[in-house]
Amino acid sequence: MRILYVCSELYPFLKTGGLADVSAGLPPALKAAGCDVRLLLPAFPALAHPALTQRWVAALPGGPTPWGTAAPALPAVEIALASLPDLDVAVYLLRAPTLYDRPGNPYLDADGKDWGDNAQRFAALGWAGATLGQGLDPDWVPDVVHCHDWHAGLVPAYLRAFADAGQPTPATVFSIHNLAYQGLFPRGVFHQLGLPEHFFGIDGLEFFDQVSFMKAGIQFAERITTVSPTYAREILSEPQGCGLDGLLRERAHRVSGILNGVDPLVWDPSGDALLPMTYDADSLQNKAVAKRALQLAYGLEPRADALVFGVVSRLTTQKGLHLLPQVLDELVQRGGQLALLGQGSACLEEALVAATRQYPGQVGVRIGYDETTAHRVVAGSDVILVPSEFEPCGLTQLYGLRYGTLPLVRRVGGLADTVVDCTPENLQAGTATGFVFEHLSAHDLRNALQRAFDLSQRPGDWRAVQCTGMALRFDWATAAQNYLALYCLLRPCALTEIGK
Repeated sequence: MRILYVCSELYPFLKTGGLADVSAGLPPALKAAGCDVRLLLPAFPALAHPALTQRWVAALPGGPTPWGTAAPALPAVEIALASLPDLDVAVYLLRAPTLYDRPGNPYLDADGKDWGDNAQRFAALGWAGATLGQGLDPDWVPDVVHCHDWHAGLVPAYLRAFADAGQPTPATVFSIHNLAYQGLFPRGVFHQLGLPEHFFGIDGLEFFDQVSFMKAGIQFAERITTVSPTYAREILSEPQGCGLDGLLRERAHRVSGILNGVDPLVWDPSGDALLPMTYDADSLQNKAVAKRALQLAYGLEPRADALVFGVVSRLTTQKGLHLLPQVLDELVQRGGQLALLGQGSACLEEALVAATRQYPGQVGVRIGYDETTAHRVVAGSDVILVPSEFEPCGLTQLYGLRYGTLPLVRRVGGLADTVVDCTPENLQAGTATGFVFEHLSAHDLRNALQRAFDLSQRPGDWRAVQCTGMALRFDWATAAQNYLALYCLLRPCALTEIGK
């Protein structure tokens, strides 16, 4: 079975969030399961420069479409088949210097604002995915095109237009990683996309008189997935549906949730070269070395008895981190410390940096992101905080479980699916893995913090919870089998190709 995986980020080359980790983990796992997988990404500098080889495949077609409109209004765009270091999956790179050859963030300019031509940049990605699905590369035609987030949302729309024009098309799967980011553009953009005129409307791309690339994927894909079963249910309701819950309820029979995985080659404390000392469940005493190193790196008092709370996150209200300044005083008074790595809201950044002056030696903050520090925060902390307002899946809590760093999370989305609360009953049953609270409030967060402090006074119970979490395996092989089952539902005729 041939799978074209369309996305905009790929770890370790380009990463702004968890999507990059998924793109690095799922395609190789699908290949290991017997699929012939290729990725399609824009040729951002971070992807194009390290490419070991690039072979020209085709130019994106222009001119009239089979449904009578002109093709999308794009500059010259070509597709190359590339190989990237240490990636055992071929990659199509969408080469268009005027669209993609820009430094820094793939979506935002130096001022943190959306690039003004993002609609055109990601329409090109959608058109490329659809035309590859139609045989633009005659040597490799996919059975399934799997599209990820709004950046690839136009792929199913273009393929539906090809199908409506009587042409054979591959199956389409659209994965929602975060419904809050929808790829919204002014109504006038629609006429540049080359889609049939009737695709702009309530049953198409129109979203409150705007064009929504996210809605395009939801409306036209054959199947829709999210990255956890709970989030798949949550987005069917108004609070989490971000205005698209009505459409999602209409298509609920085509919506499913599949949990993300963790790449054991990247996230494993027993072999993590980024740590000062490796450890596993049988050598948890070595975790104290990571803790002391973290305390020293963050300017925290190197107290072995301090309960260190770690944060690795975007600093946004979605992540619930606006609650953190409200509970810091009590956290510190109880003998806790905070080590935070993240960036985002300017006001939240300022409040957290101010906390380092208010609580010297007890609160450490680094604004920004780098992979080495992320690993060291996860490994060196005792508790990893993920108090999200909503969380489609979350990877940070999965890393915490793997590293014996107990997650403290809100019961929402993938957090609810992956962390078992340390209630007396769950502790007795040996299933507890962290601390879970219900309501997005400082009061509930404080109560969860208190339970973490209380458990830390019972070292035997604490270690038992660590070992339970470290024994769990949220792996990409399992996720790949679930996706493969979905692909085979859509294209059962391609099932015979598996394993050839």
